[in-house]
Amino acid sequence: MINISNVSKIFKGKKGSISAVDDVNLKIDDGEIFGVIGYSGAGKSTLIRMLNGLEIPSEGTIDVNGHIVSKVKGQKLRNARHEISMIFQHFNLLWSRTVRDNIAFPLEITNVPKAERNRRVEELIELVGLKGREDAYPSQLSGGQKQRVGIARALANNPKVLLCDEATSALDPETTDSILDLLVDINKRLGLTIVLITHEMKVIQKICHRVAVMENGKVVELGDVLEVFKNPQQKITQRFVSEVSETGNTKETIENLVSHYPEGKIVKLTFVGEQTEQPLITSLIKNFDINANILQGSISQTQGGSYGTLFLQLTGSDEEKAVEYLKQQTVGIEVINHD
Repeated sequence: MINISNVSKIFKGKKGSISAVDDVNLKIDDGEIFGVIGYSGAGKSTLIRMLNGLEIPSEGTIDVNGHIVSKVKGQKLRNARHEISMIFQHFNLLWSRTVRDNIAFPLEITNVPKAERNRRVEELIELVGLKGREDAYPSQLSGGQKQRVGIARALANNPKVLLCDEATSALDPETTDSILDLLVDINKRLGLTIVLITHEMKVIQKICHRVAVMENGKVVELGDVLEVFKNPQQKITQRFVSEVSETGNTKETIENLVSHYPEGKIVKLTFVGEQTEQPLITSLIKNFDINANILQGSISQTQGGSYGTLFLQLTGSDEEKAVEYLKQQTVGIEVINHD
């Protein structure tokens, strides 16, 4: 669906050149929800703008559904953009138009007949949950409703790719969740490929199948979201994951547990998918002379399944046997040593 090959973008200014994107290679599959995460200045906004030709790469090739958007111009670029829509952080609505008229705007530009246009607008109003708000103006809408209008407008011409530029950054947490749920629903119903950029790991966690982590213009980590949560490799990825991990698997947290619970053994267990439903602690207490004290833990949900971590303090005469038993299970285990 989308192939990004050896893409770089260099901006030249009076004070020299700035490398915004540096030799990025990505392949995004048809029907995938793909996330790009990074802090300000990482290059993610420049990258997503190159997917619809708003920015042209200094080097490399971008192929979106057979359209080489890094090379085409004029009518060919406009044709490509019919298949590539975008929603924005600040909605970009026409304030003098109603909800219905905002959604109809791209259809008017492409000269869709009025009867067909009206039918399509009604379908989209129903799809994004704005029934009853058709005649309202943007000033009369909440932030979430405005973004729903933006999504409906982006879907008007039946695109194959939807680009999301920090689409939930201006929304409160509850509204963010509702918009993300809508995007997942649209992805499943329409088979739409969605590419989103964000600086919030909770957005990646909730809806993305795969994620690319960007830093200083480079993709420093790439993988399935569940795998990235389970085993983040780079420091920046570990930082993002810790932001949404209630257990706070940081060095400071582990040192604090060790100092507060000096007796027995402290073990860190990791669970993936169906493993999170295993009655593991019950089995430990039933089969061994052991006390299992739950110190802290959490379960995170991703599109690929659940990922959980649990810290236990094990005390009793069967400490070693209990650890060996845990090592034989399908969970990950790490014994935290007391110094």
